[in-house]
Amino acid sequence: MLSVRIDRYTLHAAQLVFCIILLFISNNAMAQGRMTTTIEGVVRDSITGERLPYVAVYLIDSDKGTLTDAEGNFRISTQNDFSGIGFSILGYDTKEITVEYGKTNKLDVRMSPSGVKLNEVTVKPGKEKYSKKNNPAVTFMEELRKRKDDNNPRKLHDYYNYTKYEKISCALNDFSDKEKDKWIFKKFKFIFDYIDTSSVSGKPILNVSIKEKLSDVQYRKTPHSEKEIVKGQQQSGIDEIFNEESIKEFLQDIMREVDIYSNDITIMTNRFVSPYSPIATDFYKFYLSDTIDVDNEKCIELSFVPHNPESFGFLGRLYVPLGDSTMFVKQVKLLIPKSINLNYVQQIYITQNYKRAEDGTRIKMDDDMIVEFQILPSTQGLYARRRTSYRDHNFEPPEDMKYFGYKEKQIILPDATLQPEEFWKENREHPIKESESYTKRLLSRLREEPVFYWSEKVVVALISGYIPTRTYNSKFDFGPMNTTFSGNSLEGFRIRAGGITTANLNPRLFARTYIAYGFGDKKLKYWGELEYSFNKKKYHSREFPIHSIKGSYKYDVDQLGQHYLFTNFDNVFLALKRQKNDKLTYMRRARFEYTYEHACGFSINAGINNERQISTHFLPFIDGNGTIYNHYDETSVDVTLRYAPGEKFYQTKSNRYPINYDAPIFTLKHTYAPKRMFNNLYELNKTELSIQKRFWFSAFGYTDIILKGGKVWSTVSYPNLLLPNANLSYTIQPESFTLMNAMEFANDQYLSWDITYLANGAIFNRIPLLKYLKFREVFSFRGLYGNLSKKNNPEYNSELFVFPAIADCHSMTKTPYMELGVGIDNIFTFLRLDYVWRLTYRNAPGIDKGGLRIQLHFTF
Repeated sequence: MLSVRIDRYTLHAAQLVFCIILLFISNNAMAQGRMTTTIEGVVRDSITGERLPYVAVYLIDSDKGTLTDAEGNFRISTQNDFSGIGFSILGYDTKEITVEYGKTNKLDVRMSPSGVKLNEVTVKPGKEKYSKKNNPAVTFMEELRKRKDDNNPRKLHDYYNYTKYEKISCALNDFSDKEKDKWIFKKFKFIFDYIDTSSVSGKPILNVSIKEKLSDVQYRKTPHSEKEIVKGQQQSGIDEIFNEESIKEFLQDIMREVDIYSNDITIMTNRFVSPYSPIATDFYKFYLSDTIDVDNEKCIELSFVPHNPESFGFLGRLYVPLGDSTMFVKQVKLLIPKSINLNYVQQIYITQNYKRAEDGTRIKMDDDMIVEFQILPSTQGLYARRRTSYRDHNFEPPEDMKYFGYKEKQIILPDATLQPEEFWKENREHPIKESESYTKRLLSRLREEPVFYWSEKVVVALISGYIPTRTYNSKFDFGPMNTTFSGNSLEGFRIRAGGITTANLNPRLFARTYIAYGFGDKKLKYWGELEYSFNKKKYHSREFPIHSIKGSYKYDVDQLGQHYLFTNFDNVFLALKRQKNDKLTYMRRARFEYTYEHACGFSINAGINNERQISTHFLPFIDGNGTIYNHYDETSVDVTLRYAPGEKFYQTKSNRYPINYDAPIFTLKHTYAPKRMFNNLYELNKTELSIQKRFWFSAFGYTDIILKGGKVWSTVSYPNLLLPNANLSYTIQPESFTLMNAMEFANDQYLSWDITYLANGAIFNRIPLLKYLKFREVFSFRGLYGNLSKKNNPEYNSELFVFPAIADCHSMTKTPYMELGVGIDNIFTFLRLDYVWRLTYRNAPGIDKGGLRIQLHFTF
């Protein structure tokens, strides 16, 4: 699930706005020359009248089908040709019905019990009669799971290699055939020239994005290694409006390649229970259906549905050749229940086909995933399709073994994005249709219209936070825009303006700057940064991977005890505080640093820092002897090591926002400043360590755990102590304490934890009525255990600055600080509300003992 901060609200809201613009433009577009046939109704037992759940419903002479829901209801629409509709389930005679083409057909289907005999046991599935005990379908599934590795190529062979072709297409889905002449289309009639028809659903679609990738996959059992060598990749369409690499990562993450044989299946940033999971026979109901032909081979059809259709499970079918003792699965079909607690997704269709090698090895030949989205009710939806084909399978050592020595899992060859059209014609498994090749032309045509042109400008500014100075090849972008207006107790009302240079000016040399003015303190603040990148950049300096040196100088306000990790301190969305924000000083800082990021997820940052902290009437610098200091200087060096294997993120021009948190993240930082050198008043020797990881509980949600620890080894004054990160806003902020005051505690050693469990509706999905709201449960527990030694406590050391009276700062007792939160997520699909209780130090003056906190985010 995408965990979103306040800046990410801006990011996702902007993407949503752009989708709405496209949907608004296309809302009443029509498919030309084709009629839609809709068939809906209910399936019942012909004798008892009981509704039959999970009956296979299919269009005859078509590949389209579905299952009835838990109440026996079904609905299916198509514009493709077919000869009738069929109904099939074990224990009943198969039924076929003729319907009227091009109309809406409402059916009340009655199926006759047949008492099909299998392994001497008669099974008639019904809503109340299901039992896994003595159920041959459950026995069959358990045998499949037991034998799943018998034909696994990664278990049977030391090497496994193949070529993979992948195409991801995105489109606006299912145009209406009404109201074409509305005013909105007076300037957009040309859209109808680009309308296509989905080859799967038969719905009219408007292609807006196409991506292709051709790669070689090499697997080695011992020592274990699997690499993907990308030989070609290209994309076109609206992706260029966003960050193309980030969009590619996002789509590949939400539409991951499905491994049906794993315990969990990750798609849409959620975990679904696989039919091969050890808990599958308790999570799913299994049914054996009649044998059917799959590629001219008789196969047993095993169907499965979740006991609770709101949970993260599939409606699926596995096809096993009749009489096959190896339990080889020839075909897999997966859908999702209509009532599943999944946002913005109307349906998912997954089809996989396998063949058997001469030695019996299971080989996947193709993998087809279709996702139909609907962001807003009563609008046309979005359509995404990932088609993957596999060929040239072999089990020999690859000719070039060098790629096994690379640390990254995916290696993109230098000329991958430069492949000519001839390359794609030779290697393309799924031809690009004429309508799909028009995505660039469509975007260019849309930009000729002022409505779309200026809407795009607004969306780009919201997403990136910056406004380009030119439509194409901008050399300087103004921003970030969310810091233009803000305020605090020291500056009063604050305005800020700045910007960045781009690769269009110089692909290796970049500058960033801003100026700010506070109307309360009447002071001008400023910052400038100059960076040289050893890597040639496409647009901006923050693009991954970074390998650069940079220098910067800054004069601005510094907030002690408040450090927002994923946004700027003067973000306008954080302006509203629960208490006065007055733990402020002025700061001058010159810094020179070196940064190196490796594709494997390891990075290093080393810097030299010269900093002057300037006292204010809020935070004066007075030592225990009564000496007043206007400022103090500190020159230090620091090294930060970070390791995040497999991390994926959305890249903006200033920040990175994780796409998922599945990868562990380790961070180690050490800072050192020698005493009496470079005007240093104190020696600084400080070490900090952070570890975070997401732990999944299959379809029952996940827990994010963040552990931090730190120690100051030397004697320092309070600005250099380990001040816990307090969140004074009403928003939910990561790695911060919701009810702690800024500078409430000061430590020279600490251990903290931040544990959040999001249950994905594990409880609410089982409560009648409440389950239809699709709420999700959230539980959080944060804590801090710290200590302040006498050498760093100004009560015992008169050489140190005393704690300012306004802060009421003190050391902790042996009792840890703790707070507990309980919340409801997914309110209206984008709102999370937590109520947080402060469990300890409840008698401290000026504190909040509890409070409601909010988070806006968009998640599947």
